[in-house]
Amino acid sequence: MRHAFLAVLLLAGCARTPAVVPQPRYALGEGYRSGGIWSYPREEFELDESGIAAILPSAGPGLTANGELRDSRGMFAAHRTLQLPAIVTVTHLENGRSIRLRVNDRGPQMAGRVIGVTPRAAELLGARGPFRARVVIDGQASRAAMEGLSGQDVLPIQAAPVGRVEREGLAPPTGARGSAGPAAAATPVRDAEAPAAAREPERLPEQVVQGPVTYAGSIWLEAGRFFRRDLAQAQAARIGGRAEPFGPPGHQQQWRVRSGPYSTIPEADAALARALAAGQPDLRLAVE
Repeated sequence: MRHAFLAVLLLAGCARTPAVVPQPRYALGEGYRSGGIWSYPREEFELDESGIAAILPSAGPGLTANGELRDSRGMFAAHRTLQLPAIVTVTHLENGRSIRLRVNDRGPQMAGRVIGVTPRAAELLGARGPFRARVVIDGQASRAAMEGLSGQDVLPIQAAPVGRVEREGLAPPTGARGSAGPAAAATPVRDAEAPAAAREPERLPEQVVQGPVTYAGSIWLEAGRFFRRDLAQAQAARIGGRAEPFGPPGHQQQWRVRSGPYSTIPEADAALARALAAGQPDLRLAVE
């Protein structure tokens, strides 16, 4: 009798467990802090960046930041700022392998990582841990992936604490729409059209392209860009780096702040950790 009663309780508990129902949608979101770094999502269709990629942890059933089913064995990725979904090509700079991935989640949580790939994608890329990577967005495919998806409210962006005013705001890069930094609170605006019916997200094939193996690049810790040299030098002093002139000839002179180069990922991570401990929230690890 006792066993029958326990079985009834178990079945009742299972019956109350809600099924994970995917609701794919377009997602952008507001600024957030993760791993000590502030990130500001924005719509961008010309992204081309190199840095350190992470392997995302295997996850059980659940939904991604844009309402898709999480799948550790699929060709998916997480990015801190790109619109969701987006289609990118990730290249392992140390072996030349490339693969196309659908970005449908936020992350990685660890500071200093440019993108996170699923365990299966990492396996196909020949990666067993963090690796130097180049990330290039496919603008046309990304627009197609967004087409027909319901939108998201335009939310106020939370401002990062910066203490004294010693930073400058730069215009969003070419191909971007939105703010790359703190902005004034905005009134939420909803899509004029009614939400479209959810459709099954495209599953990208496991197609690896072997390219030439070239110089993987050195790792640099970057801590902002400035139009004023004195502000750049002050920032450089905080991270033990230097201010370097930057930008094409004929344009207003800019100064970028960075330290390095670092030959290994652990060395770069250690420099990043020191800068974070010093209270610097606007940092990234770049490969060039």
